[in-house]
Amino acid sequence: MPHPAALPAAPDLSASHLVRAPERPEPGYWAGCPGVRYEPDRDRFLLTYRERRPRGTAGGPDRGWRCAVAESTDGIAFHDLWSVRSDELGSPSMERLALLRRDGGYLLHLSHVDPADNRWRIDALSADTPESFDLGARTPVLTAATTGTEGVKDPYLLETDAGVHLFATVSRARPFTPEERARAHASADIHTTGLTVQPTALAVSPDGLRFTAPPGRAAEALDVGPAGAWDAYESRITAVLPDGRGGWLALYDGSADAAGNYEERCGLAASTDLRAWHRLTPDGPWLDVRYADLVSARDRWYLYYEQTRADGAHELRVAVLDEFAGVRPDGGPVQPARD
Repeated sequence: MPHPAALPAAPDLSASHLVRAPERPEPGYWAGCPGVRYEPDRDRFLLTYRERRPRGTAGGPDRGWRCAVAESTDGIAFHDLWSVRSDELGSPSMERLALLRRDGGYLLHLSHVDPADNRWRIDALSADTPESFDLGARTPVLTAATTGTEGVKDPYLLETDAGVHLFATVSRARPFTPEERARAHASADIHTTGLTVQPTALAVSPDGLRFTAPPGRAAEALDVGPAGAWDAYESRITAVLPDGRGGWLALYDGSADAAGNYEERCGLAASTDLRAWHRLTPDGPWLDVRYADLVSARDRWYLYYEQTRADGAHELRVAVLDEFAGVRPDGGPVQPARD
């Protein structure tokens, strides 16, 4: 797929709204990792998000210690419907949730570090309402062993006529020396080690629970950039939308190396089939935010994202937009202005 003649203009985020503030105004405290759905029949927004604390925080669990599902009538002010703490899972950390409404109920994918091997995994919960997820009934979806990787996390769910598509970040497997193998999962987060890259893989399911995908690199849908690129270490798809012309656009988080693991930035990718993605931003990021997700609602786009503040903490914000990446809220392309 060729590069477009010109990238769509990045949105203006200067008039955005605060959705969730961090627990404390200090580095390592984050509120973010958003995922969003809009239900037209109920005219409500459903948001998933995560709270993080620095490693070694006294008095409770640290890292990704709490995740929640929240509801809003205006897309800005949310109240929690359901939440989970990492210690309820016996896990060192949790990351992004993914919520999908289907078959009269709700499906929730939860990514967390497996306490059995310190590798990231994804489990699923099903419930009649977003308030009633039962942790005791969760089922495995993707693990390091079933994907042939060193870990899998940060799910994004998209349902089409072909089934439920699960995009997830994977830590690519490669041969390790004994020293590297000992170090890879000692911190319970291989992403911070620099030992392997983190592309996005794709699995497809008829029901959102049983996913099939070839193991290892054959499942990768969006590769990392070449050596030296701004996204050479990570390419995490965080949102997918129709491009208004019969194809698809994705927002993805990228970083050049492990040092940027906590401060990724957002790029654009394109696809004609959801399976093979082409990077549209090889020379630099499109937005200085991470974990961007968006929905079309009430004839506007609602763009949610995590952003770093001047004090080093991260907060969750939303921008309400008339168009996004050249696409109108009704799904059509923005027509160029005539002289």
